[in-house]
Amino acid sequence: MSMRDERLFKIIDKEYQRQNDNIELIASENYVSKAVLEAAGSILTNKYAEGYPNARYYGGCVYVDEVEELARTYLKELFKAEHVNVQPHSGSQANMAVYNALLKPGDRILGMDLKSGGHLTHGYKLNFSGAIYEAYTYGVSAESESLDYEEILRIAKEVKPKLIVAGASAYALEIDFREFRKIADEVDAYLMVDMAHIAGLVATGYHMSPLPYADVVTSTTHKTLRGPRGGIILCREKYAKAIDKALFPGIQGGPLEHIIAAKAECFFEALDPSFKEYIGHVVKNAKVLARELENGGVRIVSGRTDNHLVLVDVSPLGLTGKEVESVLDRVHITVNKNAIPYDPLKANITSGIRVGTAAMTTRGFREEEFSKVAKLILATLKNIHDEAKLSEIADEVLTLTHAFPYKPF
Repeated sequence: MSMRDERLFKIIDKEYQRQNDNIELIASENYVSKAVLEAAGSILTNKYAEGYPNARYYGGCVYVDEVEELARTYLKELFKAEHVNVQPHSGSQANMAVYNALLKPGDRILGMDLKSGGHLTHGYKLNFSGAIYEAYTYGVSAESESLDYEEILRIAKEVKPKLIVAGASAYALEIDFREFRKIADEVDAYLMVDMAHIAGLVATGYHMSPLPYADVVTSTTHKTLRGPRGGIILCREKYAKAIDKALFPGIQGGPLEHIIAAKAECFFEALDPSFKEYIGHVVKNAKVLARELENGGVRIVSGRTDNHLVLVDVSPLGLTGKEVESVLDRVHITVNKNAIPYDPLKANITSGIRVGTAAMTTRGFREEEFSKVAKLILATLKNIHDEAKLSEIADEVLTLTHAFPYKPF
């Protein structure tokens, strides 16, 4: 079979060039290693393997069993987990499996409000989590823009949820999982933590681990863990059978063994001491980015960042998140528009943007480069209608990114 769609591969080449040209600041993205790419593109993609290691519904699974067991072993070691499942195709499916395992349709859940930084799967009305379950939300303090654990406890006592979700998609401060455990115990609820964004920080000690406090923890593998796109579940041993059954045959069929192999490589890399050094730079870079942006006239939501992301209020400059995302893309800087707490604008417009440092830290950016990034962003926003100036900024960006190429091949 020698056929090849040249149109398709030209598009892929263009995306490779875009990733090399742009300052990639999407907080949920990263650049994977050559080894992760090789595993994800390996011949394991040919193998169907419904079931779990040593309990498959297909023959010929001896080697994919070894791969999956290796991924499990590394993941348990990385997070000190009692039981893990490496088969979820995504973080959303990991969350759905947990709900299926612990809840019945119509049960009450309590999660972070989407507008305050939560995720779609934490109870948003248009998501399965809000359609299947009776979902309630907590937010952040209007004054501090941080989690108010006393207020969350008050809401929990009023709602009496069966499951509380801790974790966020756009929250820059450390989350106190001890406090969430106290709240869950107070109302006799399960505690599920979605650590998708902060998993790399948890693995290296730069964020409190939820494992000692949560009944179940979910995550993606493609953000600060720097792995392939996929999900994982970690839980206490007493929930292991229920979790595994809820995922397969509950909501998934055959696992993606090539992606599980890439996850195994990702966990192996995260166990190396160099990964902790990397995450340390991610955190330092985020603080520099936040400080320099604030000095340039935008407002940093919650006043600081404790992790890898910064939530930026661009309204002081008279701009919307949508406008900022668009103009920055023109100068080869990739961000996403994002609602800020109590945002008066619609979700497709927003008053803010979300920026993260994980991807460009992988490329080699350090504090000096992120200081330059902030200045380039500010220069763009203050010259939004000056085409000549925007062209100059675009050239500056390309000079910077080309000095730190991504060459996984």
